[in-house]
Amino acid sequence: MDALPGRPGNLTPEQDEALRRFWTLFLQTCGVFSNEGEHEAESVPASVSGQEAEVAGDKAKKKRGLSLFKKKDKDGDKSSKTTDDAIKANDADDKWGETKAYHETLAKHTPEQIRSTIWSMVKHDHPDALLLRFLRARKWDEHKALVMLMSCMNWRADEAHVDDDIMLNGEKQAVEHEAGSNAELKQAASDFLSQMRLAKTYIHGVDKSGRPMSIAHARLHKAGEQSQESLERYTVYLIETSRLMLTPPADTGCVMFDMTGFSLANMDYAPVKFMIKCFEANYPESLGVVLIHKSPWVFQGIWKIIRGWLDPVVASKVHFTNSAKDLEEFIDKDRIPKYLDGPEDWTFKYMEPVPGENDKMKDIATRAKLLQEREALYKDFESHTAAWIHEGDAEKRKALLVERNGVAKKLRQQYWQLDPYIRARSFYDRIGVIKGDGTVDHYPQSSATKPVPVSNGMATQETSADDVD
Repeated sequence: MDALPGRPGNLTPEQDEALRRFWTLFLQTCGVFSNEGEHEAESVPASVSGQEAEVAGDKAKKKRGLSLFKKKDKDGDKSSKTTDDAIKANDADDKWGETKAYHETLAKHTPEQIRSTIWSMVKHDHPDALLLRFLRARKWDEHKALVMLMSCMNWRADEAHVDDDIMLNGEKQAVEHEAGSNAELKQAASDFLSQMRLAKTYIHGVDKSGRPMSIAHARLHKAGEQSQESLERYTVYLIETSRLMLTPPADTGCVMFDMTGFSLANMDYAPVKFMIKCFEANYPESLGVVLIHKSPWVFQGIWKIIRGWLDPVVASKVHFTNSAKDLEEFIDKDRIPKYLDGPEDWTFKYMEPVPGENDKMKDIATRAKLLQEREALYKDFESHTAAWIHEGDAEKRKALLVERNGVAKKLRQQYWQLDPYIRARSFYDRIGVIKGDGTVDHYPQSSATKPVPVSNGMATQETSADDVD
């Protein structure tokens, strides 16, 4: 299938130009470009520590400040507008406080820290795909997209700790804490795991557009039974895990709320607000469709309240269904589970972590070598991006884009080598949905009862430090 509009490989000339301007702003922010817009020979190496890193970071921060706020485009086009100019005009529309978070990010973090966090967001995606999400969300205004990206980075690194805690520790740590003696950690772990053990919310299959489906059974939730912190943690965990299941051209998810048996006792506004913020502010252009299935009359008043919180674009993605026939508009008939009045004989059953599945995370030497290899790929992609940005000849730029896409492919492949060293295995790894090489089987055979064979935590061959070039 062809790439969707506004995605890598399917951009209009105007969108391509906006993407190049956005990359320029991003690389300036990270200190990769100087204040003249030229490519720096070296960014601050990740291995530098202590006073050397602080001095290097301070130098890069000064360059970043100049490049963002004083550099003017020589041709006098719209890119000559500074990011500050762009955001001051839209403070009244700043629903999620992105402008404040943007300035906090620039004040608190060195360029290298910003660069490292945003590169960690890429994972197995094409780097352009990540930046294009923010551009589309901000109607191709690169300055507004930068503000949104920096705000998201601030949330991931300083508030949610997505990559250094939630995905790093996952279900593994929750099981360990649940078995521990710390009462607070024990309760938080139990709250987190109960979302899966009670089959309240999980990922199963895809819709007709190939989007992974997250299904939530509202009747199984009772307000106050689990802490808000644990609910938010699990929400982020599920979104991030779903991201790993995206197979191009599908790049968004489907969320279904099964409202069968719903009553007012099941309504909990705080998690709903958090989910809205996730998709509107921190995972832009990641929500494809929302299905609200079999909602009772009592939900009508609740929906009026929730709809008022939604961005009109997000609200337009919400559809109400009342029968299996209605669902067939969005889901293949034979993939509608029996509990939704379809023919698929499938029931979610949580499988606890398997002993040894995370042993690779103990191999610090291999992880360090893989991270070093990935850093080299980041720099290679940045170099190709710099050449692509500055090349004025259209044909030469096309050739550079081919080379650049080749580096992006290497980044994708290399991510799946690194993945078992930086992400605890999930239920979906265990049952064979997410495979070790990055392929995805949304309907693994006997997935509800049989784990895939694991050897040191992976369904594929072993990797050691000696195997890494």
